[in-house]
Amino acid sequence: MTAHRMPAAEVSVSVELVRRLLDGQHPDLAGLPIEVLANGWDNLVCRLGEEFLVRLPRRAAAAGLVAHEQRWLPELAGRLPLPVPAPVRVGRPTEEYPWAWSVVPYFPGRIAAQAEPDDPWSAATALGGFLAALHTPAPTEAPVNAFRGIALAARAEGVQAGLAHLGPADRTTARRIWEAAAATPGWDGPPLWLHGDLHPANILVHRGRISAVIDFGDLTGGDPATDLSVAWMLFTPQQRAALRQAYGRADDAAWERARGWALALALVFLSHSADNPLMRGVGARTLRAVLK
Repeated sequence: MTAHRMPAAEVSVSVELVRRLLDGQHPDLAGLPIEVLANGWDNLVCRLGEEFLVRLPRRAAAAGLVAHEQRWLPELAGRLPLPVPAPVRVGRPTEEYPWAWSVVPYFPGRIAAQAEPDDPWSAATALGGFLAALHTPAPTEAPVNAFRGIALAARAEGVQAGLAHLGPADRTTARRIWEAAAATPGWDGPPLWLHGDLHPANILVHRGRISAVIDFGDLTGGDPATDLSVAWMLFTPQQRAALRQAYGRADDAAWERARGWALALALVFLSHSADNPLMRGVGARTLRAVLK
C-alpha cells in the first residue's frame, strides 16, 4: 500500500518555545527540565520535570482538539476507571504562538503499540470496563467529529480507496467484510461519549498492565462501535470476547460495525504512515486481525 507522510507542522514548535510560554504564563514550572517525547501528527509533546507533560498543537486542525480536552476531560475523568490526561494547567495563545495549549499529568509506562500487556486477558477486561464507563450519553454541546462516531457507511469512500491498494486476495476478503459491516443496522441510540481515536498508541502499559488512556483530542459523541474497534487492534478472537463481555452491551450489530471500523482505521493507518513505522505496524496488525 502506498503510504503518505504525516501532515507538516503549520507553526514552528520546539523546546525553546515551550520554555518561553511557560515563563510567560506558568513561571513556577518554567525552570523544570524539558524533553521532547513525541512530535506527532497533531501535537508536540514534551516531558516537563517528573510530573507533567506539555502538549502544543502543531497545526490548526489540532488546536480545536486541545480545546475539547480542556473543556471535557476534567468532567469525565472522575468517573473513569483508568487515568486520563485531564489538564492541570491551561496555556493561552500569544503573539508568538496562536493556539491554546495544555500541561497534563505524566503517566509512567509505554504505549501498548510498543509494550503489550503481560496478561492480555486482564487487559481486554480492563479496557472493556473502561469503555463501558465512558460510553454514556453525551450532552448536546459535546464536540462534533466529522470522521469518528458517524454512520459507518459514511466511511465508504475512504475504505474503497484503501482497498484498491491491497493485494487481490486480501482485497476480496476485505471488501466482503466491509460490505457486511456497512449493511449492518446502524446505531439507533443517543450519541454516547467516545474517545474517538482509541488505538494501541493511545493506551499506556505500566508494569505489564494497562495504566492509562491518553490523547482525547477526537473526543465526541456517537456510535460506540468506533471505540470498540480497538478490540481488533490488540487482541486475539478469544480476548476480544473477554472485552465484549466486560463491556456488557455490544449486540451483534455493534460488534459487526466495530469490525468494519477496525478495517476502515487499519486502512487509514497504513496509508498515512510513510514516516511513522509504529502506526504502520498498528495498521498491519489490525488488518490481519480483521481479515483472519
